[in-house]
Amino acid sequence: MSPPRTFSVRGRPRRSRWQDDGMPVDVMLTETDHDALQRWAQRTGIGTSVTDVEPLTGGSQNIVVRLRIDGQPMVLRRPPEHPRPTSDNTMRREIAVLSNLAGSDVPHPELIAGCEDLDVLGVVFYLMEAVDGFNPGTDVDDAYVRDAGMRHRVGLSYAASLARLGRAAWQDRPLAALKRPGSFLARQVPQFMRLLESYRHQRYEPESFPSVHQLAGWLEANRPPDAEPGIMHGDAHLNNVLLRREVPELAAFIDWEMCTVGDPLLDLGWILICWPQGPNPIDAGAELGALGGLATRAELLEAYRDAGGRPTDRLDWYLAMACFKLAIVIEGTWSRYLAGQASSEAGERLHASAVNLIELGTRVTRDDNPFL
Repeated sequence: MSPPRTFSVRGRPRRSRWQDDGMPVDVMLTETDHDALQRWAQRTGIGTSVTDVEPLTGGSQNIVVRLRIDGQPMVLRRPPEHPRPTSDNTMRREIAVLSNLAGSDVPHPELIAGCEDLDVLGVVFYLMEAVDGFNPGTDVDDAYVRDAGMRHRVGLSYAASLARLGRAAWQDRPLAALKRPGSFLARQVPQFMRLLESYRHQRYEPESFPSVHQLAGWLEANRPPDAEPGIMHGDAHLNNVLLRREVPELAAFIDWEMCTVGDPLLDLGWILICWPQGPNPIDAGAELGALGGLATRAELLEAYRDAGGRPTDRLDWYLAMACFKLAIVIEGTWSRYLAGQASSEAGERLHASAVNLIELGTRVTRDDNPFL
């Protein structure tokens, strides 16, 4: 018997330099999956014919596939070929947030349908609209290349959209299930210190990163009180958005796998430290940033406030926390390098970035804010 035909692409997903472990990624949809998907679409009334299947190198953790059903463009998102234990729950989380945001003024792909029936593809998956836009992590539309004003204004739209996300209703809606009892902010430092400790099984010694512990102590001692919970994207840098092509507006936040109900100011701190201007620790949106003319971080902050964002009098804590969290996440690539699971180039580069992030976060705590 011949092996199943596949629609596949081998390459690098859309990611920041801090996410790249130097390993190629395979993305595929087998002929068997195609037929099962078509039967499901027919059974649910979505359409009768699945055509033009084109895998996208669009996510670092999950498979993203462009296709048409009865000529209508759509995007399918599902776990990787070899799912992690949490993969199906991640898809359920993304289905919940897109359901939650339906009809809101938050830019997002509209959910078409989700499927939790594992008899279809063996994993939870969903279909969403194909948003017309470009991802500034990999491309820049010609209109933005020509017009510095568009590059400036799109950042203001990005910040204002983040404010709208933090205000979006979630109570008595699908996302309410993600709200955990107790203090959200009090969980942050212990959660990420446990992540750092988990690298120990990969020949990593957390004690080799002593400045992390010092910053953790400051964050715990200076933690602000919990505010009203709101929706967080969780990873809202420029590699996880689409921009409209002809007008300087955010078309959609994408890649919602880290979404939760927590403190939206953590998203604000995240986008400010990841903004592609110096200091620029991760190179998200580097193609756009290289052209110059972007709004400053101070202008982003003003746009966020003008759009009804949350009070930012404790912004120092959220900036320092963003540095702390991101440093620990990217230190994971260094630990994978030590275990022979990532390239030396990626491991050494990202370890240097992690050290830099902790230094930047420590400067914030000393009223020497490098971001504003």
